[in-house]
Order: sequence, then structure tokens, then C-alpha cells
Amino acid sequence: MTTVRTPFAGPVVALADVPDPVFAEQLVGAGVAVDPTGVEGAVTAVAPVDGTIVKLHPHAFALQGAAGTDVLVHVGIDTVKLKGESFELLAAEGDTVHAGDPVVRFTPSVISAAGYSPVCPVVVLGSAPDSVEQSTVGTTVAEGGTLFTA
Repeated sequence: MTTVRTPFAGPVVALADVPDPVFAEQLVGAGVAVDPTGVEGAVTAVAPVDGTIVKLHPHAFALQGAAGTDVLVHVGIDTVKLKGESFELLAAEGDTVHAGDPVVRFTPSVISAAGYSPVCPVVVLGSAPDSVEQSTVGTTVAEGGTLFTA
């Protein structure tokens, strides 16, 4: 079992409540989402597991987990359309990271002002729908807190 930590502190919501059918229907994998709405200033998204960054975009990153669990963190919904505006990369593809290492800094208010949702799905890539426990949904996780185990 791999402990998947939150990329930042905030309320946890079910993927079914994410305003994007790819995530809501768990097409890329099961997981939960963390909502930074209302956070003032910039938020730093950190690696949720130990591993290697295999894909890094301003709006999303994927980690090949050291323990065999591959995790995607998608910063906001449709945020690729912002073309990197309000995002700062703090790591690079190919970097080996530990859970808690900074990867991307972003500003939720800029995402919201542009008309997009800043909610951040955290999913286990390729996992079966509903295969991730949902005990943190409806709670607020602290920085470094556990989202789920996979």
C-alpha cells in the first residue's frame, strides 16, 4: 500500500463532484480532489508520493511512484487554456522527488478569475473506478496529510 498525501492543504471533494467528465467518471483513474478555492495568494503543489516526475506541465504533473503507484495531480480544470499564466514550475521532468517536495506553484484566484475551476484531482493512473478509499471526502486535510492509500 502506498500513502498518497495531499499536494496542499484544503477541503477534499469526490471526483464525481469535479466539473470535468474525464475525472468525474474516473476515466484516467480513481482518486479524490482537493479544492484551493478561496485561498489568498499562491499555493505550492507538492509531490504526493515518492517517485520520478514523468510528465510536468504548468497545469498538471504525473509521478511514477517509487512503490509502484503512479499518481497524477491536475491543477484545476481546463487550466491548460491558461497557457502557463499564474503557474511556476519548481521541478523538472525526470526529477526524483519525495512526498512533500515542491513541484508547481499556482494562484487559485487567477484560475477562478479566468472562469475555470481551481479544484485539483489527485488520481492513481490506470486504477479501476471506485478503487480508492474515500474516507477523506468531506474533510479538510492539513498540509502533508494523507488523502488515501492505494
